[in-house]
Amino acid sequence: MMLTFRCPAELEGLLPVPVPAISALPDWLKAMPPQAFNAVNSRDENTVKRCPPFVDAMTSGFLIPLICDLKVENGEITWDNELPPGGAVSFARSPIGFHDASQVIGSPLFDTDRLLIKFHNLWTIEAPDGYALLFTHPFNRFDLPFTTLTGLVDCDRYHDNWIHFPAHWHDIHFSGVLPKGTPVAQCVPVRRDNWVARVEALTADETQRVHDLTTTVAREAGFYRRQFRA
Repeated sequence: MMLTFRCPAELEGLLPVPVPAISALPDWLKAMPPQAFNAVNSRDENTVKRCPPFVDAMTSGFLIPLICDLKVENGEITWDNELPPGGAVSFARSPIGFHDASQVIGSPLFDTDRLLIKFHNLWTIEAPDGYALLFTHPFNRFDLPFTTLTGLVDCDRYHDNWIHFPAHWHDIHFSGVLPKGTPVAQCVPVRRDNWVARVEALTADETQRVHDLTTTVAREAGFYRRQFRA
């Protein structure tokens, strides 16, 4: 399966390219020890570095990078990035735009004195037939000073326009540089299917299977990773 990312010809070689999420894990995860002492239980226990669901989420899909350095100081965001003007197609030449607070009125994001920023993405994205793309904040990246809003786009049909990423800058005390290449969104292909929910009580056989599996997982470290992880 393939996602196709396209940029204007004028920007080829100037933009950081989208990358598989598995190739861009954050330094803090790489440096994290696989085990740490649990003072409550008085023993070493696994950290999230050894939690397959935690890591598998972070390595799914692709990361869309920030197109240039952003300097943040005293509540102001500035940048120094000269892109060539558009030719056959126009595009945003700034790394960010904004959304007025009125666009999220009534939501937890609303604040009369604050705008939402919008990370500009200069790649069109085409998905295979039958697939949408879930765009969201990079999974488990609580270290980032912003939170990207989540959206689902039918990129098998809508692939000849820019998809930008609104975000809430939650760390009002952040001061410094957000480097070029920082992941601003994660995109994961989602196949369009119709789903219904079935709700029922466990049968006697299912109850036994649940009992057996929960017992084994509790007793054998790494059992999910060895037996069930795809």
